[in-house]
Amino acid sequence: MFEFLLSASLTFPDISPEIVRIGPIAIRWYSMAYLLGWGIGWFYLLQLIKKKGAPCNAAQVGDFAFWAMVGVILGGRLGYVLFYNLDVYLHKPAEIFAVWDGGMSFHGGFIGVAIATYIFCRTQKIAFWRFTDLLACVAPVGLFLGRIANFINGELFGRPTDAAIGMVFPRGGPLPRHPSQLYEAALEGLLLFFLLWVLMNFTNARKKPGLLTGVFVIGYAISRTIVEQFREPDNQLGFLYGTDFLTMGQLLSIPMVLVGLYLIFRPKKAAL
Repeated sequence: MFEFLLSASLTFPDISPEIVRIGPIAIRWYSMAYLLGWGIGWFYLLQLIKKKGAPCNAAQVGDFAFWAMVGVILGGRLGYVLFYNLDVYLHKPAEIFAVWDGGMSFHGGFIGVAIATYIFCRTQKIAFWRFTDLLACVAPVGLFLGRIANFINGELFGRPTDAAIGMVFPRGGPLPRHPSQLYEAALEGLLLFFLLWVLMNFTNARKKPGLLTGVFVIGYAISRTIVEQFREPDNQLGFLYGTDFLTMGQLLSIPMVLVGLYLIFRPKKAAL
């Protein structure tokens, strides 16, 4: 049976995590995913603000790019430290800043960007929820590229499977596993982008500030919850509270659903 699973599994593509190395300096796919995400997201956001009634101008979009970068990096790193590996970093606090060794949390990055966006909008006198609706339409681009980078790095792989799509990952042991990074790229990236694109361009959703933000938040939470059923739990945490199904990613997605529901169904007067 073991030999059959190996023979039936897909071959993991032999792609180096490094795109190019010049002496001690290496450009990695993960770093490139961040840069491409920022570049494409910036371009797409500039296209969105061309619509009538946009809450900001091109110069403000350029200024916000820095705020978003700081929010993602600080929030993502601190979220990983607090939510996923607090015991380790309490004993080795200097390693908190070693972001080049990996370890970022989406939920932490989400909180970081939300705080940075709120401060930016207050200082620039930009309507907060109308601006976050635009960001919600852009965010799936970065999620898609980030998950593809996770796949290339052979990290965050799925649980063992005998399905035809199973793949043996270099760091995942001898058994075929779900390529859960690709599932996330499809759901959090492609599907969520298409849904928000349709709502933005073919419905009146953008006329209720916060609605598109709510759709994004719930869409991500649902996508993450589904994929967590196939993704290998974090080694240092495993399943939570003695269950065989609840993971930290799912637990952190619960408040996102509640926030998303509030944004979608709150009275229109409250959205102004």
